Amino acid sequence: MKNLILNYKALLIIATFCFSILSFSQNNRKEKNIVTAVDNYSESAIELIKKSVNINSGTMNFEGVMEVGLLFKTELDKLGFKTELTNGEAYGRAGHLIAAKKGKKGPKFLMIGHLDTVFELDSPLQEYTMHNDSIMKGPGVADMKGGDVIIILAMQALKKAGVLDDMNIEIIMTGDEEKSGKPLELSKKDLIDAAKRADIALGFENGDNNPKTIVVARRGSTDWKLTVAGKPAHSSQIFTDIIGTGAIYETSRILNEFYLKLAKEKDLTFNPGFIIGGTNVEQDDDGTGGHAFGKTNVVSQETIVRGDLRAVSLEQLEKAKTTMQKIVSENYPQTNAVLEFSPGGYPPLSLTEGNTKLLGYFNTVSEDLGFGTVTAVNPRNAGAADISFTSAYVDMAIDGLGLTGGGGDHTIKESGNLNTVATQAKITAVLMYRLVNSKF
Repeated sequence: MKNLILNYKALLIIATFCFSILSFSQNNRKEKNIVTAVDNYSESAIELIKKSVNINSGTMNFEGVMEVGLLFKTELDKLGFKTELTNGEAYGRAGHLIAAKKGKKGPKFLMIGHLDTVFELDSPLQEYTMHNDSIMKGPGVADMKGGDVIIILAMQALKKAGVLDDMNIEIIMTGDEEKSGKPLELSKKDLIDAAKRADIALGFENGDNNPKTIVVARRGSTDWKLTVAGKPAHSSQIFTDIIGTGAIYETSRILNEFYLKLAKEKDLTFNPGFIIGGTNVEQDDDGTGGHAFGKTNVVSQETIVRGDLRAVSLEQLEKAKTTMQKIVSENYPQTNAVLEFSPGGYPPLSLTEGNTKLLGYFNTVSEDLGFGTVTAVNPRNAGAADISFTSAYVDMAIDGLGLTGGGGDHTIKESGNLNTVATQAKITAVLMYRLVNSKF
């Protein structure tokens, strides 16, 4: 009887081991199928990038933004996604592409791209050119039509491998990432609503253009306006008790104190983008400049400064605002200053334990597939992006999964390395497969 029990236990161990080997083999085969599918679809993906880049979709070219949206919508329709091109009239933009697929397994993914670029119809850069067999130069090739196509390529590979239909995926490609519509609560509503439904957010911006890095934290961005008033008088009376210092001296004091008090704080920046001052100032309607009148023998009466503030966490942002307001309140004689922060703005994508863990998973997949180690981007090298709006809602988020290895973003030199398209799609697709099937 004892021997029978021992034999039974031995058989059970062997069966369990064999099942584990079989399970591993099946999973490994699925991942190989995913990788093979990416390779098979890569050539058509490159053609899709070329086609989309040659469609002008500067943020304010609504027709072009929707044309790119329709191009990508057609590809996602083929994969069984329920798709919609929304109307952005309420916030003064073209609208967004939303695609969803509901499965029965694993976490809910939110994949984020954008349809618009900084290259409007008057830009000298309107079509792609090939620098060599892999480097493509063109409007939005890296930021971020290449990333959008990587999303589609990953979905095609998962579909071909027979695992896509199990997954819960929502894809949002916004039409106003480069120049957000207003009010922001309407412009970003679809994105935030999707984040509330998601567990994991994957962003396909191009990070710092290094394929060996991934974004786990992004700094938020908000605008500020400093308005300073002084007492106008003949310049011979400056610094007297009655006249004081004038608006320009008070402005210089404030900006210098910003620098002295805050410039050494890690990952915080505050940039005065333009300044106008004199006897009279007039700001342009679009907030990008203005005109000033003054004379060398007249004490300045008013000054306007516009700038932005970038912080890596909400706590850092609020602390900086408090410090700046205190500085502004300590006025030179006979001057007054008001500092206003724009409502809304891009929130920071704060560094969290979940984001760090997701980077670890991404790195494991990259190493397993032979692409090497992937590390975190320095937040100073990653500007604000749409994924930041998910920060308060998802358990895990990473960005920078898009087309990398180029440079010159937002300039006529923007480019991307097409060799990274397949690499990023393979890592993304295998990562999602493993997350759905609890393979970490």
